[in-house]
Amino acid sequence: MRKIASLKTRAKYLLAGLSCAAMLAGCAQVKYYYQAAQGQYSLWSDSRPIDDWLGDPATDAKLRARLEKAVFIRRFAVKELGLPDNASYKNYAALNRPFVLWNVVATPELSLRPIQWCFPIAGCVAYRGYYDKADATAYAEELRAEGDDVQVGGVPAYSTLGWFSDPLLSTFINYSDAELARMVFHELAHQVVYIAGDSRFNEAFATAVEEAGVDRWLELYGNDAMREAYVRYSGRRKQFLALLVKHRQMLSDLYASKASVKKKREEKARIFAALQDEYKVLKADWGGYAGYDRFFADKLTNAHLAAVATYNDLLPGFRALLAKEKNFPHFYAAVQRMSNLPSVERHERLVELARQMAPPEATVLAEKQPDTTGGR
Repeated sequence: MRKIASLKTRAKYLLAGLSCAAMLAGCAQVKYYYQAAQGQYSLWSDSRPIDDWLGDPATDAKLRARLEKAVFIRRFAVKELGLPDNASYKNYAALNRPFVLWNVVATPELSLRPIQWCFPIAGCVAYRGYYDKADATAYAEELRAEGDDVQVGGVPAYSTLGWFSDPLLSTFINYSDAELARMVFHELAHQVVYIAGDSRFNEAFATAVEEAGVDRWLELYGNDAMREAYVRYSGRRKQFLALLVKHRQMLSDLYASKASVKKKREEKARIFAALQDEYKVLKADWGGYAGYDRFFADKLTNAHLAAVATYNDLLPGFRALLAKEKNFPHFYAAVQRMSNLPSVERHERLVELARQMAPPEATVLAEKQPDTTGGR
């Protein structure tokens, strides 16, 4: 109980600190920072130690089983992957919403370069998070009124980078074993290495850890059915990503061309229509699997494709580095050293690592990916 009280005290300080930061930044930011701090404080206040949930006779049997699995996955993360052994993911919070928060992502009308926002701790990132969907939608409408392309996407989990103890959440606790493990490994990886303002580096690193971690998890504790299900999931994910990368590159080439604004708008509409049509074909090949339908729930925009580069451009380089270092501790140490380099140099090193490990045709696309830095 003393540890929980300490966390709540720290949360109150965070609430006060972010409110002060908002006031220094200007009145326009006060409401945003307040909802962020209040949302985080509410999250911690609602969480209870997993042991309390497991010791409560009223805890639902299904939830009990998922929490026990999460405890096992958490121990695996420390023992097998060398991820932080701290208080993160040792509490659980039941939320009355499908996502913990909603991210607003935006780009200019004829660009794939995401607008960035800068915050305490996280630095500059290509999204703006809200704990209330209505608030996210309202801000998205403001950006659309300014002429930007905008996407509002639900987020099941995120990391406070080790500053606080992140809880397990009802928004992802019922994922399959492999998916639950993937989520925990990814978020814990952010506590190992995180560079403020370099989302491409951070997300690709965490994705490399999650991939290798799940492979190891399934090797040790999976059964044939679990492995086959994850192979199907990974295959669909790879195909869907390839579909997005293909059309993202088409848009990138279009925006870099000397075509008129009118022509670019027409071609943009055609490319997004083709993306939807090709997804329908892909979905049919999957036997009707609808796991990616949510991506198409709103009108497609550049913002839908902006994050593709964030999570995947540098991923082949991290995969190659992990293969080279052969184990997680050495891999983490190498990534730490790389994180001290200037942004351009560390990105170039990862591209070169990928080039050394991949066939020539696989590196051409990586070289053509556009810069995703931007600002507002």
